[in-house]
Parts: sequence; C-alpha cells; structure tokens
Amino acid sequence: MPVIGFLNTASPGPYTARVRAFHQGLSETGHVEGRNVAIAYRWAEGQSERLPELAADLVGQRVSVVTGANIAAALAAKAMTTTTPIVFAISVDPVEVGLVPSLNRPGGNITGATTLSAELGPKRLELLHEVIPAASNVAFLVNPTAPIAESLTRDMQEAARALGLQLHILHASTEHDFDTVFAALPGLNAGALVISTDPFFNSQSERLAHLASRYAVPAIFSYREFAAAGGLMSYGGSFTEAYHLAGIYTGHSQW
Repeated sequence: MPVIGFLNTASPGPYTARVRAFHQGLSETGHVEGRNVAIAYRWAEGQSERLPELAADLVGQRVSVVTGANIAAALAAKAMTTTTPIVFAISVDPVEVGLVPSLNRPGGNITGATTLSAELGPKRLELLHEVIPAASNVAFLVNPTAPIAESLTRDMQEAARALGLQLHILHASTEHDFDTVFAALPGLNAGALVISTDPFFNSQSERLAHLASRYAVPAIFSYREFAAAGGLMSYGGSFTEAYHLAGIYTGHSQW
C-alpha cells in the first residue's frame, strides 16, 4: 500500500475541513485512506522549527509523495528531496518563494495549488479603507517568523502610502502574543486591522475574530472562517478548494 506523507506547520484541529477536502480530492482519483493508500500525518503544532526534522522523517520512510500543506512545509520538503514528488497547498506565489521556476511549467518534483491570498494583502487594506474611511491609522498583524513576512510588510506599507494611511506593523508568532497585540491597538489609535495570511493565523481564525470583537476593532482576514466566527470581513481564495486540488494532484502522482 502506498504511503502519502502529509506535512503541516499547524495543529490538526482547525484544519479538519481542509483535510476532509484533501481526502475528497484523493477519492476522486480512486484513492481512499485505509483502503488502498495510507497517510502519515506530521503536524508541527505551530513549531515551524520542527519542519525539517518532520520532512526528513517522511522522506526517510520512503513515502510515495509528500503533501506540503503550507509554504513552510513545502519548502522543508523541497530541502529534503529532489526525487520524491511534492504537492503543495499554499497561499503565496510559488515562483516568488522559490518552490518552482514557473507556474505553467513547474518542472522537477514539485507541483500544487495556491490561493495567491498573500498577494491580495493590499486589496484587503483597500477594501477595509472603503468600509471604514475615517480610520486613518491602520494596524497590520504579521507573523515575523513567516518566510514571506518581509515582502508582506513591504507590500502593505506601499499600499498604505498610496491610500494616505498610517500603518502600524504588529508582530505575533505565538498564541500568547495575541492579547498583547490587541491590547496595544487603542494606544496606537488604530481604527482598523488587517491580518496577514499565515498558516498559524489561519489555525487561529476563531480566536482572532473573538479578539477583534472584544476590542471593537474592525478587521479583515483572508478566509471566510474569520468572518463566520464574527470578524468584520474576509477576502481571498478558498483554501478548502486548494486542499481539494492538492488531493487530486497527490492522487495522480506516480508511485
């Protein structure tokens, strides 16, 4: 029975719907977990520094394919093998971060699906500004440990200047940072908040929505789970569909 390695930075709980979509994609290629394929799950539980070790473990087990279910996981898998097929489900441009040389001809052993949500950060700021035009001070929450933290911040700063807004950069990389960040918003006179795309933030959508409500700050995030949990707005591609496509691509991998 072939074994699929499933690698993710976060914890499994918040990703239940996405893993279900991944299974659905697999089933559309005739592969069902426990029947004709096994899946070795490796969750870093928010500790991205564990990803190289977890990726090496999967490659060492000679899995048939590795599904890197976010950018850090996909990069960790790429660093470990040039032969085992890798399928990614990410929110950024895979060319920009060095996963593949081009979108239409990825080449090598890597392919996958992306929502391109990271590239939509400036658009989220623009939409929030249209809804809350009186908010001239806006905060931007970013995970400083993310591989694309610098480019996300740079793009948002340029967008804020174009809109004539003052942008405050706030950092969070652990759950303990959230309360500190939201408590700082009144002192910054921040009238709105943009939350960047990040696997860790994705897994904390409900908590971020509840904090935004508690501190009465209008906020926008990438995915609908945030708005469904009480956040003001969301704007971005469907990560559920990205996982669905990743399941299809994984099922079509040669093993």
